[in-house]
Amino acid sequence: MAHKSIETKYYEERTSFFEDLKIVGALSRRGFLQIAGVSAGIAAAKGLIVPQSFQLIEIAHAESSVEPFTVAYVSDTHLYTRNVNDRFIRSAVKAVEDVNALDPQPDFVLFGGDLAQLGRREELDLGAQILKNLKAPVKMMVGEHDWFLDMGAHWQELFGPPQYSFDHKGVHFVTLMSVNEKDFWTPRGMTAEERMQTVAGLDNGVQSRFEVGPDGRSWLEKDLAAIDKSTPVVIFSHSPLYKYYRNWNFWTEDADEVQSILKKFDNVSVIHGHTHQLLLNRIGNINFYGLLSTAWPWPYAPEGLPKLTVQMNRADPFNGFDGCGAGQLNVLASGMVDKIYNLWNRNPVTVRASYLTSGGTEDQPPATTLSSY
Repeated sequence: MAHKSIETKYYEERTSFFEDLKIVGALSRRGFLQIAGVSAGIAAAKGLIVPQSFQLIEIAHAESSVEPFTVAYVSDTHLYTRNVNDRFIRSAVKAVEDVNALDPQPDFVLFGGDLAQLGRREELDLGAQILKNLKAPVKMMVGEHDWFLDMGAHWQELFGPPQYSFDHKGVHFVTLMSVNEKDFWTPRGMTAEERMQTVAGLDNGVQSRFEVGPDGRSWLEKDLAAIDKSTPVVIFSHSPLYKYYRNWNFWTEDADEVQSILKKFDNVSVIHGHTHQLLLNRIGNINFYGLLSTAWPWPYAPEGLPKLTVQMNRADPFNGFDGCGAGQLNVLASGMVDKIYNLWNRNPVTVRASYLTSGGTEDQPPATTLSSY
């Protein structure tokens, strides 16, 4: 008998209840509720996940113009169509179910990018259907997997411009398009599908590295020009706005230039997707928090890991939910952010703003008990 790879064994371990239920066609709200209930029941019965949801925490109120509030997040669903992979669909549905269970509801939900895997219209449409079942308003961020098949055409039809800002309860939010790349595809005569497949790779040497780009930086400067330096600023960015291991596409080429634009503010929080891991950093006045994925966890890079990162426990390759999750951001009266990582199959991890602002000396999150992946 041929030896089975870990990946093959992994997928054989997963039972497709979508296939069993013969669920096809559009995902209606009624269908979503049925799937959510069935998925939780089956998963709990099989010991795949521990049913849990977030719990809001009470914020001590200091004198501030900022009224404390909560934002939930879901990120990096990487949806294929159902006939290709339904596990990622189940994970996205679980994340929506968890957020909908919050009481009270968050002020809004951030989707952190990479809704689709290959940027196809049907993948994006499926993702839009799932996210429509969220009770709270949704703020969308684009990822490279959503963009490089048709250069964002269908994503923008569904969700609007990839770069925008808004004010909420005394905080200025900016959603930044940070996954631009220099044109590597035209000189090579690539098709749209070849371009998408290339960008989807983690460590190939063909593509350029992500960047906000000169137009994006100019837009950001103009957007922030009239904002007082004491106003808390929260940046939503798919790519980390710092340089993390250039051999992989975790690197943002013009991160230093973007950080320079943000230097004038008293405090800035950057919330980014893409890396699929609990990732923490502080540079100057900027706190950085990586988002969890609902699809799969990436391993930590072999070098360049920010020293403030508290690494996640290693993921179990035979458990489709391990190392994945969603979470929430508690925006404090100071405008800083306490971050709660809701890791499925594990206890949630809280990273307080004080941990980052103190350089890691205060409120340290619990250390891992297993070796990191």
